[in-house]
Amino acid sequence: MLDRPPFRADHVGSLLRPPHLTQARARHRAGELSRAQLTEVEDAAIRDVIALQERIGLRSITDGEFRRTFWHMDFLTRLANVERTASPVKVSFHTAAGSLERAPSATRVTGKISRPSPIFVGHFEFLKRHTRQTPKLTVPSPSILHFRGGRSAIDSQAYPQMDDFYADVARAYAAEIADLAKAGLTYLQIDEVNLAYLCDPKLRAEVIGMGEDPEQLPVQYARLINECIRARPAGMAVTMHLCRGNLEGAWMAEGGYEPVAETLFNSIEVDGYFLEYDSERAGGFAPLRFVPPGKRVVLGLVTSKSGALESKDEIKRRIDAAAKFCPLEQLALSPQCGFSSGERGNPLTQEEQTAKLTRIVEVAREVWGEA
Repeated sequence: MLDRPPFRADHVGSLLRPPHLTQARARHRAGELSRAQLTEVEDAAIRDVIALQERIGLRSITDGEFRRTFWHMDFLTRLANVERTASPVKVSFHTAAGSLERAPSATRVTGKISRPSPIFVGHFEFLKRHTRQTPKLTVPSPSILHFRGGRSAIDSQAYPQMDDFYADVARAYAAEIADLAKAGLTYLQIDEVNLAYLCDPKLRAEVIGMGEDPEQLPVQYARLINECIRARPAGMAVTMHLCRGNLEGAWMAEGGYEPVAETLFNSIEVDGYFLEYDSERAGGFAPLRFVPPGKRVVLGLVTSKSGALESKDEIKRRIDAAAKFCPLEQLALSPQCGFSSGERGNPLTQEEQTAKLTRIVEVAREVWGEA
């Protein structure tokens, strides 16, 4: 049995919010519910979703990201001098019903970056108190502070040299990770979508249009992420999740991992990777040939974008296909992404979400003899 994350049956982190939680958050924004009252609702919903994960048989437990409005902004905008803005990079969100042009949310850096106070430490402490399994925390990748706006979104007076910007970002993240370690965190996941976006020829062209080099960005981001996690304690497992966008069942990018694979698997000092592999938009398994011994790949073969339940035989067939490029003992299984990257989740029901997570545990037990 694997005693260190990622586990054979794992999941990305976010889960569908129950309707009463969504309603409570809306009432809080409208001034009808105090912060303390909302926290009571959040606490109860999180205890329920912890119990659900434990009943299913998962060994990694999250709070479903129930305290967040969106997967990344709640963290990034708690850093000093980081503001939310619209991205200059225009992308198409794709669904089975068609495409829609949107500018994804981005950040603007208006001064020196620092971490004035802990960000998700309190969230983690509550989770840890209420689970008997391994509590897992997800944080957005630091690369987001650069990628969606490029150099022009970073104040040039505060940062005439970009090396100073990256150094401050790394210090802020390292401080948060140090406090999480003191609180007992042993399983951290970095949600790094930008490397997956750099696999899409259209988005690479957008990046060039912003004056950035899509060949050099993976190298720079690898260096940044490594600096953020370099001081983590030996007992903390760190994984990285990559996807091509997840907005209420829609996605943004397409293209296989080949353009970033060598840097992704060999330059970034994490223990494992959650890779989107639920459809053709993620390409084939050949890039897994770059995965070195000792690292684990969690195959996102079960889609979170619809309620249709994948068959055990199909999942096993695809695991076998991946094992031609990366040894079976280095593989694991998960959903392709979270089920609810924001308050408004993907188009499936709570029952369908439970069925998918249960299917993952069952298949992991049958393939590897454990879950």
